[in-house]
Amino acid sequence: MDEMTQVNRLRCEVPRPGPAELRAEESRLLSEIAALGAAPTAPPARRALRPASLTGNLGLSLRTSLAVGAGAAVVVGLGFVGADSYLLRERTVQMAPVAMSAVLQRAADTVSLRDELRPKPGQFLAYELQVMFPVRLKEGGKDVRYLDRSRFRVWLPVAGSPLDGGVMTSEHLEPRPFPGEPLPAEAERRRGGAGAPSKLTGYDIRPDHQRTDYVSLSRLPTDPEGMREHLYRGLGRDPLADYKAWGSVGSMITQAYLPSAQRAALFRAAGTIPGVETVDEAEDAAGRRGVAVAMVNRLGGVRHEYIFDPVTYLYLGERVVVVDESAAGAPEGTLLSSTAQLKVEVADRAPEVAAPASTPEQHRPLNRDTQPEGY
Repeated sequence: MDEMTQVNRLRCEVPRPGPAELRAEESRLLSEIAALGAAPTAPPARRALRPASLTGNLGLSLRTSLAVGAGAAVVVGLGFVGADSYLLRERTVQMAPVAMSAVLQRAADTVSLRDELRPKPGQFLAYELQVMFPVRLKEGGKDVRYLDRSRFRVWLPVAGSPLDGGVMTSEHLEPRPFPGEPLPAEAERRRGGAGAPSKLTGYDIRPDHQRTDYVSLSRLPTDPEGMREHLYRGLGRDPLADYKAWGSVGSMITQAYLPSAQRAALFRAAGTIPGVETVDEAEDAAGRRGVAVAMVNRLGGVRHEYIFDPVTYLYLGERVVVVDESAAGAPEGTLLSSTAQLKVEVADRAPEVAAPASTPEQHRPLNRDTQPEGY
């Protein structure tokens, strides 16, 4: 094999840019060159800040639960390692490398190729999801854990909080042992259980600008700059701003539906968040393979990925993978949690709920950011 063949195969898994992308990059590069030629020479230390800002030296940990049933809440806890990322962002232009944002760019370019859902107030968006997440419990006086697998169908109102008329059904699939640990007896007992339709109840403490019902999302900006401002709204000089913005992206695409204009703007804005990286191979909770964009939580030792179909760039789901065994408490490469968004459609009504229930199924986490304490 000659050297040119090896060069051609280098990073061949990254999607090749199209003519429009190449022209845009050419224009941007020429503008940068022209600006450098016109601007006074900067001190060497100042020039070094620009490439450093592109690395996105960001440590992150997002633990958000929107449990359903008798008790539910949205709780966000974040950790940060390396405040230099924030300082650099204040002094330099935030621009994601092309290789890192190519997947999101393709996802934005293809949104108009799909059929558009146009739900109306009073209707519901019905989601079918498959999820896997770690469960920690006491058995025989000892702490044990396993990976719960479930399939949900959720009906969320087009307008307002998901707790205003939201309904769900659930089915427990075959559980999996936590890597290196036996499967607890409790996990086996839950296998195959199905729940009747139940109301979503509890607490939704998100501020109004973070609502993800269709009516709220349809009012968001349709340009990348405006959408980026929305992602960073209220974060101010918070050094955790980049990771919080990344978490907001996921909240707006899982169990949520944006009109195509807002969806395209969101994907383009997400590609500008420092610290975004590409994962060449990823698999959602239903076994569908794709390519992902991700951020690494260095404090928690995990990587949080959003997965897209490698051909159509349709959003498939997400997953959390261990990258640091000592920080995460699990072997490197362990899949801690994953989600697959299998179907989204409009429904005129949600299933009837016979009576309030108090079964364990009500406490199964549904929200995309669900991670038990410690992960």
